[in-house]
Amino acid sequence: MDASSVSPCDLDREFALQIAQLLATPPLQSAQEYYGELIRSKKLDGIRVSYSGKHGKGVYANRDFGEDDLVLKDQMLVGAQDSLNKIDCVVCSYCFHFIGSIEYQIGRRLYLQSLGGSGDGTTERHCHGSDVGSSTGCSGASNGNSNAVPQEVLLSLMDGNTLLPLTDQFCLPPVVACPGGCEGELYCSQSCADSDWDSYHSLLCAGSKTEPLRKSALQKFVGHANETNDIFLVAAKAITFTLLRYRKLKRQHVSHESSSSLLLEAWKPLSMGFKKRWWECVALPEDVDSSEEELFRQQIRDLAFTSLQLLKDAIFDPECAPLFSLDIYGHIIGMFELNNLDLVVASPVEDYFIYIDGLPESDKEEAEKVTGPFLDALGEDYLVPCEGTAFFPLQSCMNHSCRPNAKAFKRDEDKDGHAVIIALRPISKDEEITIAYIDEDLPYEERQAQLADYGFTCTCLKCQEERPV
Repeated sequence: MDASSVSPCDLDREFALQIAQLLATPPLQSAQEYYGELIRSKKLDGIRVSYSGKHGKGVYANRDFGEDDLVLKDQMLVGAQDSLNKIDCVVCSYCFHFIGSIEYQIGRRLYLQSLGGSGDGTTERHCHGSDVGSSTGCSGASNGNSNAVPQEVLLSLMDGNTLLPLTDQFCLPPVVACPGGCEGELYCSQSCADSDWDSYHSLLCAGSKTEPLRKSALQKFVGHANETNDIFLVAAKAITFTLLRYRKLKRQHVSHESSSSLLLEAWKPLSMGFKKRWWECVALPEDVDSSEEELFRQQIRDLAFTSLQLLKDAIFDPECAPLFSLDIYGHIIGMFELNNLDLVVASPVEDYFIYIDGLPESDKEEAEKVTGPFLDALGEDYLVPCEGTAFFPLQSCMNHSCRPNAKAFKRDEDKDGHAVIIALRPISKDEEITIAYIDEDLPYEERQAQLADYGFTCTCLKCQEERPV
């Protein structure tokens, strides 16, 4: 799309100067101070973020790591579970730990599938990413199952009146309701509920305690995101995160700081991650001809503008008006698109059925008399993990290599939404820690083609060795 085309958003023009300040590359000293404080606050003394002229920022080892050592557990800055995945997995909306019980997880999943959707009669959802406007590749509800369990049995599972054998080996935190009375967000503890409310959800809750006009506007925004692209939901959380930080800073600095400087400070964590506008960086779908690329990107921008208008109707704050510009919204969505950091938490339902399968034969046979019908009804869906999108501030600083020395890998003990980075081989002090953004086992040409979507040509040692002469 022609970068000079006029934005349909009036705020882009009215607040052009403030927007340019928000989108300016953070000064090196400011960025180093931010990452230094972040690392200190998380007690991650084994790593540091440093800058080089070749690759910009990167993560480096402050000590030696052995193979399979834990390098980093990175708490997300902003994240959200995929809309369709909420049918399959009930997790805490703040830390993304599975909640309830094994019975509740299985019963609810099969019950919603028997209704054909997520409780509102809807089965089709659209996931973000390169499959824009398509639900291809997303996990979700089955379209019918010949091994269906009677609904009254499923309701009994959900209510805790029917128990499955040996689920006491897989205890989960209890379900805690949203403080605002909405049904869409649940938590593993009051602490997580309060943290989510203070950081994001207080502005996005469409529960019984929300003023009717704002509740209606929020429902329209969420409905549009669910029908088109649920990356808008995580983008909304990024905006509310900044808004609430701004308000907190304003309370702490009464009359001492200008609104623009407070907004810049509130925006700082996100300023470290964005790169390009969504409609400029999203990969062209395979079914879109290159001759139609400009039209495609125009349509994506228009889709984002419609979403932004709906969000603006719900939570607009004139003191933070630049946050509601299309330019900022596009960069926020592009941040999630380009950083490509998936939120994945393995399901305890999978662990449970594996455990049953590994019992001594006589115990297994007895247990499967009860569990068998549920496993048959779930089919391959018993494997489905919690899936979503998140921005991890430190993992996002890690540069790519087709011969990486670390990888994102959840261990058995990792039960929440933190990003976990494990050493693939010994890493020496002061060595850069790299991960693979793509499948590093692909042929050279395919790797380079995929990495082009990230905006660079890889020149790692493996690529230098395999590059055609």
